[in-house]
Amino acid sequence: MVTIKALYEKVYQSLKKDIKEGKYKPGDRIPSEKELSDIFEISRITSKRALGKLVEDGIVYRTQGKGTFVSDEGSKKTNSAQARKPLFGLIMTNFDDSHSFKLISGIDAASDEKCMIILKQTFGLAEKEEKIIKELLDFGVDGLIIYPAQAEHYSSEILKMVVDQFPLVLIDRSFKGVAATAISSDNVQAAKLGMEHLFDLGHEHIGVLSPTTIATTTIEDRFAGIVQAFSERNVRVNRELWCTEIKSTLPTPEATCEQDIELIKTYLKTHTDITALFTIEYKIAKLAQIAIEQLGLRIPEDISILCFDEPANSWDSMTFTHLQQKAKKIGETAVKRLLEMINGDCSIEKVEFPACLVEGDSTCQVMKKLPLSK
Repeated sequence: MVTIKALYEKVYQSLKKDIKEGKYKPGDRIPSEKELSDIFEISRITSKRALGKLVEDGIVYRTQGKGTFVSDEGSKKTNSAQARKPLFGLIMTNFDDSHSFKLISGIDAASDEKCMIILKQTFGLAEKEEKIIKELLDFGVDGLIIYPAQAEHYSSEILKMVVDQFPLVLIDRSFKGVAATAISSDNVQAAKLGMEHLFDLGHEHIGVLSPTTIATTTIEDRFAGIVQAFSERNVRVNRELWCTEIKSTLPTPEATCEQDIELIKTYLKTHTDITALFTIEYKIAKLAQIAIEQLGLRIPEDISILCFDEPANSWDSMTFTHLQQKAKKIGETAVKRLLEMINGDCSIEKVEFPACLVEGDSTCQVMKKLPLSK
């Protein structure tokens, strides 16, 4: 892997060289964040990071309201001994599902003794994400791990960090055309695996349920995997069996769960040939379960359900057949990669982990369906 030095690392090395060669002597004030921004034509984020690294190494020290000054040998040793652990910000959409919990667990395990973590929640709202990013950068974090909000367009704050080569790792999804390290599941592979399971059970008329907003790489990749599975089986994709209008699972829902349940019931009455449902998210599987039961049908005898991510502790009698992601591994890898970044390696990587299929009570071989009452 080729190591690419971050912009802040180049500024840091330049200042360190000037100090070593005597341009700035012990006690001299060195340029401020703003002055460095003008000299090197960089952002304040980058200059702040460079000065922060000099302080951590004991080469300079800060005096509130006066500036940053070159240390003498004694203060250098003192500051070096007091160098703190890196501080990272972790921005999640929510903490209320199994996938998020496992991600946080992996991040916490990997950060032990190596770094400190500030955890924030956006509830999937792009505006809140942008506000939290600004707050964490102002607070002085050394890097960020972001589970991006369910938004079609990435935050302008994320783009600024990418341009500035600020240590940043995206988890769960990436953004097209944005050169940022992203660590996620292999959603194409996972969706193919799920569809192949349904095909192997004899299902041909398979419905797909997804949120109404599908413009994220995660959901797009899952649809791509579904289409590939059909193609590899030489089976025609019937997009009329796809329902992409579920709204109650969105960060700012335009519908209640009851409205979506009625939508799914109408959808199933319209497409009576469906024998299985592939739900893009676990929460949609729960809505489908209620809708099917309210129609007087049985799971899996009348309609099978397959979904992503079963909750770790489900008190329901129904255990869904699901695609289990390596969330903890994703979290651990995110921390490892961020630690590498703050040490100067800003290579851009895209890491994907395969999912595995866990069979539950919600799928079975195709059985002859009873007529669905209108």
